Amino acid sequence: MTSLLMILLYVVQIAFWIVLAHVVMSWLISFNVVNLQQPLVYQIWSGLNRLLEPVYGRIRRVLPNMGGLDLAPLVVFFAIYALRIIITNNLYSL
Repeated sequence: MTSLLMILLYVVQIAFWIVLAHVVMSWLISFNVVNLQQPLVYQIWSGLNRLLEPVYGRIRRVLPNMGGLDLAPLVVFFAIYALRIIITNNLYSL
């Protein structure tokens, strides 16, 4: 059981880094630090969007419209953090 919880904790940690990479890359694109005309940047950006848009889409349907402010990544960060706490507490209680 401990091994499964450790693997699940590792998967949650990977999800955290993927969401963080998406947030940072969206800022870099918004402030014109990186250009989507570069093939590598476009491939990374489209891959992250395809990976995270199903998650963000469900959250955006529930959240109220905030104009240009997207709170979906923040909700995902809170969910990942809560899941990490739950897994860690169950891991150390065994």
